[in-house]
Amino acid sequence: MSIDHKPPALPFLPFALPEIGEEEIAEVVDTLRSGWVTTGPKARQFEQAFAAYLIHHADSHVGAEGTGELHAIAVNSATAGLHLALEALGIGPGDEVITTTHTFTATAEVVRYLGADVKLVDIDPATLNIDPAAIEAAITPRTKAIMPVHYAGLAVDMGAIHAIAHKHGLKVVEDAAHALPTTWKGQLIGLHDSDAIVFSFYANKTMTTGEGGMLVTRNAALAARAKVMRLHGINRDAFDRFTAKVPSWYYEIVAPGFKYNLTDIAASLGLQQLQRIDGFQRKREHIAQRFDAALADLPLVLPPRPVHEGDVHAWHLYVVRLSDEAIAQGITRDGFIESLFADGIGVSVHYIPLHLHPYWKDRYDLQPETFPHSQKAYERMVSLPLYTRMSEADTDRVIAAVRKALGR
Repeated sequence: MSIDHKPPALPFLPFALPEIGEEEIAEVVDTLRSGWVTTGPKARQFEQAFAAYLIHHADSHVGAEGTGELHAIAVNSATAGLHLALEALGIGPGDEVITTTHTFTATAEVVRYLGADVKLVDIDPATLNIDPAAIEAAITPRTKAIMPVHYAGLAVDMGAIHAIAHKHGLKVVEDAAHALPTTWKGQLIGLHDSDAIVFSFYANKTMTTGEGGMLVTRNAALAARAKVMRLHGINRDAFDRFTAKVPSWYYEIVAPGFKYNLTDIAASLGLQQLQRIDGFQRKREHIAQRFDAALADLPLVLPPRPVHEGDVHAWHLYVVRLSDEAIAQGITRDGFIESLFADGIGVSVHYIPLHLHPYWKDRYDLQPETFPHSQKAYERMVSLPLYTRMSEADTDRVIAAVRKALGR
């Protein structure tokens, strides 16, 4: 009787995992022992550290755009940050906000929270970012703001966006959920001349607080409004009220606010993750470079690189697309995904465009042919695993599985 000695199956390689070290754990434990676990000193410290990080990395030879103090406002999600930014800018019923169809629904849904309408436009097929020409064509007398998304961690052409905004008197709120630490023309996203920039610290982002986000602005009035609306429309900081050494129980509700504050437990993670973000980016860049080299001969469209030499891609996502050659060979996106999963590789698709989802499709009578570049990209794209805990062996497994799925 023969015994089949098969090698043990490799463990499933997930699409994303956060990197949490002993420093993060110690910071959280310090918070738990402090007795202050909701929004308090750590959240404030995180806001200050985040603003300082952006300012410290400003390229003095380029010069950060905008004037005034840089405000960083910690919130419990990037969705909350986008909502607060639009609300503070006065977006409401009768207004339109232009954004890309190729994004997660959060980008658009915050517009509907305020009773305004969303105008979805197509992407540039080379960058997968919002197409400035499509923005210009979509502007109507109702248009009040543009919301560009830095897809996958590649900067949008902010020069074109700001030129359109200035020409038509529009506000700009950047969805930078993927874009830390992305640069455009040498400056970090967060330093350019937009009304607000919102980052995400969700579990799979380039740094994490579990759930969380940061609204950045140089507009003092916008910052003040967002801080009030972040916590029920209270006109005083709750931390100050509860830590004061003299009676300070009185407060006033000045607006029907929201519950969007970031806890000190979450901020504790952020304080330590922020110190590692540049190292995280270098790891992601290394993996992306390995993918680029190993997949270059395959029938794939690999992710675009920054247009400007020396600019930084955050590499939140590594998105490949099947080429015309692959399609001609009968390879399908879904079949490609099934093959990768069969080999124990977790992948995803970013994104199912908004024009295909029932709510957006039905509300605005959207058709795929109106968004040919997003539609084609969606039908062919797969996001490969890319995260800092991936080893060289993990990367090799992904490469081998991709080559096998494409018959190479």
